[in-house]
Amino acid sequence: MPITWHEPTRQLHLHNGRLSLVLAVLENDWLGQLHVGAPLDPQATYRHLGPAEFLGFTNRVDEPVGLAVPTAGSGDFRIPALVVEQPDGSAVLDMAYAGHRIVTGKPDLEGLPSTYVEDPSEAATVEIDLADPVAGLEVTLVVTIFEDRPVIARSMRLRNAGTGRLIVRTAMSASVDLPDGPWDLLGFSGAWGRERHPHRAALLPGRRAVGSLRGATGHEHDPSLFLLRPETDETRGEGFALSLVYSGNFLAEADVGSRSTTRIRMGIHPDGFAWTLEPGATFTTPEAVLAWSGDGIGALSAALHAFYRERLARGVWRDRLRPILLNSWEGVYFDFDHARLLDMARASADLGVELFVLDDGWFGERDHDRTSLGDWVVDRRKLPDGLAPLAADVEALGMSFGLWIEPEMVSVQSRLFAEHPEWAIGIPGRERTESRHQLVMDLSRPEVVDHLEVAIGDVLSSAAISYVKWDMNRNITEPFGASLPADRHGEFFHRYMLGTYELWRRLTTRFPDVLFESCASGGGRFDPGMLAFAPQAWTSDDTDAIERLSIQWGASHVYPLSSIGAHVSAVPNHQVGRVTPLATRAAVAFFGVFGYELDPRTLGDTERAEIRGHIAFYREHREIFQRGRFIRLRSPLGGDDAAWMVVAEDRMTAIVAHYRILRRPVAPPDRLRLRDLDPGTVYRVSAWPGPTPAASVRRGGDLLMAVGLGLVPEDPATGVPDGDFAARLYVLSAD
Repeated sequence: MPITWHEPTRQLHLHNGRLSLVLAVLENDWLGQLHVGAPLDPQATYRHLGPAEFLGFTNRVDEPVGLAVPTAGSGDFRIPALVVEQPDGSAVLDMAYAGHRIVTGKPDLEGLPSTYVEDPSEAATVEIDLADPVAGLEVTLVVTIFEDRPVIARSMRLRNAGTGRLIVRTAMSASVDLPDGPWDLLGFSGAWGRERHPHRAALLPGRRAVGSLRGATGHEHDPSLFLLRPETDETRGEGFALSLVYSGNFLAEADVGSRSTTRIRMGIHPDGFAWTLEPGATFTTPEAVLAWSGDGIGALSAALHAFYRERLARGVWRDRLRPILLNSWEGVYFDFDHARLLDMARASADLGVELFVLDDGWFGERDHDRTSLGDWVVDRRKLPDGLAPLAADVEALGMSFGLWIEPEMVSVQSRLFAEHPEWAIGIPGRERTESRHQLVMDLSRPEVVDHLEVAIGDVLSSAAISYVKWDMNRNITEPFGASLPADRHGEFFHRYMLGTYELWRRLTTRFPDVLFESCASGGGRFDPGMLAFAPQAWTSDDTDAIERLSIQWGASHVYPLSSIGAHVSAVPNHQVGRVTPLATRAAVAFFGVFGYELDPRTLGDTERAEIRGHIAFYREHREIFQRGRFIRLRSPLGGDDAAWMVVAEDRMTAIVAHYRILRRPVAPPDRLRLRDLDPGTVYRVSAWPGPTPAASVRRGGDLLMAVGLGLVPEDPATGVPDGDFAARLYVLSAD
């Protein structure tokens, strides 16, 4: 079993040959962290890595001791992982080791998404009990190490074992102490339409944090951080990745002390959070995932990709290849009827599209975005016979049918709001802020979850619906749980997320064959928590191919290609007005779950023929595009070009993409060094778009990695130089 307990030194060692976590009970019975990172000998003891003797901070205030569950007020002035207010108003804790249990497998977290195992032999878990009898608090630290993955999962369970009320002010899912520096922090930030741009900077003394107080993880920051040595790049050097399996308010923070030690904490944002624990009550934190590698950023991404694709995503669609879809939104917006949609569907089927998706506008009296959210009944003015005949007509064309919903929202102009204004979040006596002409339903209330389960369930049962795009288009303002006691409103945001997860759980359980995609004005809630229910997400509302290079580059650090929704849209692009070649738009969108956002009826014969070729190409290589190992080669941020590649598991096939953002005159010869090929294999290399496979060349894997792939600077068919916004793919197949 990859968890070893050494009784003489009271040391716990989690190990699997890929990484090690060493914990030990210190002299004052606190749980210390001696090492996390590179794999160590499981037979050795490492007590010397901790303090020679530690009896608490009483006489050694501000000592840089590594702790598994740091608390506040006892002489450790770094950021705490646990703050609990006691009946007398104090918040000092003395969490002493009280025992542990080592079990095979991995337990689920009640009410929360989490990673999992399909067989108990895949992982081992230690549950470590800590207790403070004076406070009446018991804490169980739950840590899981996975077989043959450089990954650890961690959460905490708190229990009030006393007789008085406790108030949890801070309960972090992860806290990691690193004994030396320096470190760089790599995060992924942006805004609507430019999500997840990577930002890297050296950590300086003091704190550096990202987070969200919007009720969702948000467009602004991803709930993930990479901690890297300054010399670490894509292929070499030590680094950690921390990622939170949660979709609400979060904080990810680094604190560098005066002795260059670094503490990282990650979990529910403590601002505005206060959870009351009555005697006997429990509270469970979301799960945090930690990965380590000594082989650079790319190895960290590969570990997260495989782990999240295989042991976070669930259901029948976890392992299925995803269909090529066309979404009606940018083609017709709200202006459609049955006949118009069927015309779009016919044109889509003629192109080779496999899934036709009806977006917003099919319910209530939804002719614009100011009405009808919450009235989840078909608009009979547009679809007089309902959804079932439309779905049947689409299926008769050889495609499946999908639908857009936004169950967490309500319009003030709706029957639901007229009947239940109290179900919308707001503070009685105060005006409610409308964003996008809508309010947020209070999913902290069980009756709201019950209502939405029935309303959305009736819709999904009414027709042959095989795909659902679940949108959420605004964040929470005036946070107030009208059903909560006045002294428990600090629980509101987390209770909202628990209600949201419960609604997702019920609907995905009831409709297990439906492919769910999460969306929040694009990437506003694209996070590991959502991935546990929806195996793919709409990455951004910005479908411009050039901006998508940066968005998908950043998202690829954490999320697998099978989760990244990427579509071709019409030009001029609806978000930025840019005009890019159709082949470039496809060459970017291929690297993810592929689809279209346009009206196929408006296409000319040349465009239609080109799109048929794109769809045929994606179908041929869909397995590698959705499930291959993604490798970043040249960043699109700040340069004139970008490149990445994807490699099949057996390394016999690879597809390389090179994007020319801006063309420069008299460009020098350019070679792109590839990675992760089989050095002993000879590959046949053909360019796409290009003339024919017969124009391919043969190159050894060793040559392609050591010397590089010579980039073609012009169209192979015409000899015309590539201009701005050009793209070329290179297909490598073992000869």
